[in-house]
Amino acid sequence: MELTLTTPGLLFPTVSLLLLAYTNRFLALAALIRNMYAQYQANPDPLLLPQIENLKIRVRLIRDMQVLGVSSLFLCVVCMMLLFAGLLRPAEYVFTGSLLLMLGSLALSIWEIQISIRALQIQLGDLEPRK
Repeated sequence: MELTLTTPGLLFPTVSLLLLAYTNRFLALAALIRNMYAQYQANPDPLLLPQIENLKIRVRLIRDMQVLGVSSLFLCVVCMMLLFAGLLRPAEYVFTGSLLLMLGSLALSIWEIQISIRALQIQLGDLEPRK
């Protein structure tokens, strides 16, 4: 495979869309945490604490997803600069690092989605008919 300036450039739209999705998830969770916190302050329900803790874990994961995604984009830019300077071998290593960071970001995204689904299943579990 030949690494050209356009190869790392292909990741720009992907990373941008992923970061937008991550930011939207973060904002939704932050609003939910604020609402639950206010609800807890008004009426201290011990059932809210594990839910808030779950949301805090998810917010940290999203933060890490964003850091890895931005770092991936940063390395794409470095790779393009190296290619522009004619340094093919270092550019290949940097691009590989960029892909690995993006892979890490996506893996964290899968983990965060699984936590979210588990929380919803627990929340909806009490709606199932008792046997």
